[in-house]
Amino acid sequence: MFARSLPGRRRAVARATTASALGSTASPCNASKLACRCYASAVSVNGFRQIKPTVYGQPLAPSHGHLIGTKETTPGIPQKEYDRRRRKLMESLPDDSLVVCVAGQVKYMSGQIFYKFRQSSDFWYLTGFDEPDAAVILEKQPSNPRGYYMYMFSAGTDTMKEKWDGARTSPENVVRHFGADEAEPISAFPAALRNLASSASDVYLDIPNSSKRARAVGPKSLLKSLCPGNMTRGEYDSLIESLSSSKRKPLAPEVGRLRAVKSKYEQAVMRQAADISARAHTKTMRFTEPGMSEHAVAAHFEYLCAREGSQRPAYVPVVASGPNGLIIHYTSNNQLIADGEMVLIDAGCEYNGYASDITRTFPANGSFRPEQATLYNAVLTVQKQLISLCTEDSGMSIIQIHRESCNLMRKELERIGFRFPFGSGTLDTLYPHLVGHPVGIDLHESNLTDRVESIKEGMVITIEPGVYVPPMLDFPKVFHNIGVRIEDEVLVGKKHPIVLSVNAPKEIDDIEGACRGLLGLTPF
Repeated sequence: MFARSLPGRRRAVARATTASALGSTASPCNASKLACRCYASAVSVNGFRQIKPTVYGQPLAPSHGHLIGTKETTPGIPQKEYDRRRRKLMESLPDDSLVVCVAGQVKYMSGQIFYKFRQSSDFWYLTGFDEPDAAVILEKQPSNPRGYYMYMFSAGTDTMKEKWDGARTSPENVVRHFGADEAEPISAFPAALRNLASSASDVYLDIPNSSKRARAVGPKSLLKSLCPGNMTRGEYDSLIESLSSSKRKPLAPEVGRLRAVKSKYEQAVMRQAADISARAHTKTMRFTEPGMSEHAVAAHFEYLCAREGSQRPAYVPVVASGPNGLIIHYTSNNQLIADGEMVLIDAGCEYNGYASDITRTFPANGSFRPEQATLYNAVLTVQKQLISLCTEDSGMSIIQIHRESCNLMRKELERIGFRFPFGSGTLDTLYPHLVGHPVGIDLHESNLTDRVESIKEGMVITIEPGVYVPPMLDFPKVFHNIGVRIEDEVLVGKKHPIVLSVNAPKEIDDIEGACRGLLGLTPF
């Protein structure tokens, strides 16, 4: 990559004048209205019309018809769904409230070598806008037909910068495609925030380092995360005054309550993400052979997901062979797989903004040894019983399901020869982690929801009991150094759960069939 200097951005403002204007689909190459590059061309491929190079900062229907429907803002999620989220959020807040949410920033490995950009989760949930250097302000307005007024701030178009990094979405297209009432350059954000915050009763914003262990966040550190560094001293002082601590309220818990229950659109996208990961698990079982390196297996899984459209892994994959399976978060993935060992793969993709999370354990050579099958079936029996509890009618919380998992696991392990003379102490050695967690835009959304609250219809949680037997005299020698975890994503129903990751084999016959190529699937 080459280093370069960039000129300053020009100021551009766009406003929605009518409701119909928000839904219109003007030609993407109307230069007078959309400030597009004049060399963008319409190209038809496989019946889909595309604009090359794109004039938007992310895939949108006019430029990426093969990915996004005409009424969608992001793949699978229509604009009306984003509007519903914002409405519901603002309805839950006091009158005269202001919501402030900023986009994620590009992170750098070293110097100007950047990582692939991932949007801030709450900002993505509220806007669907997938560019850095952006912010949104929502002003509660009960008299407004939508109940709120939406200001968007973004980098906007910059011809010279686009030569290096590609297009950014113009203010006019932010209004058109993302439902904003007004769109301005990010440089206008501090002044707008100051003016709006001065008359607001409460200002809800994402406060950095707001965990219980962090120190209190002062106005200066707050502004550093919210605003560009081009303010004058007077603007800076005025903005600090408008964001007094008495007005500031944390936004994350308010958005987290909404994110906990998935809409029908989110459920569909999460099922797609789970299907991609489940197929990758199945094909990786077929691919894996004794003598391979764990890293080759991990790379194969990631390749399969990327080939089906996954934007990134949802987390660093675990490919743990033999005794490495006793390490819960084993991510080194750098040893060779021996014949006769079990392989534990905890891996999932992120697809169109939503994570998947699946774990499967299988024999490297395609055949379970008797002791492996015995321990595996004990964990599977527990897991299937726990999944049946994932309903709203059960009235159970994640913590209660975990307690039940401990009771069931103890009984199953005692049935196959384990003894627990000291109660739950030795079970904690074998089964040291919580049974599951909420999953959605973030892999672990559990910090946004209370684990002691009853699960609700529409939530998606993981159920992942595991047993990891160290070589200790307390445990039957035949099971030493075997680690088994089985994890599924479960959509909580009113009366019946739905396993989103159902296409990943977990019965012994199905696993052995996948490993041996008997299910009609190739490794690729």
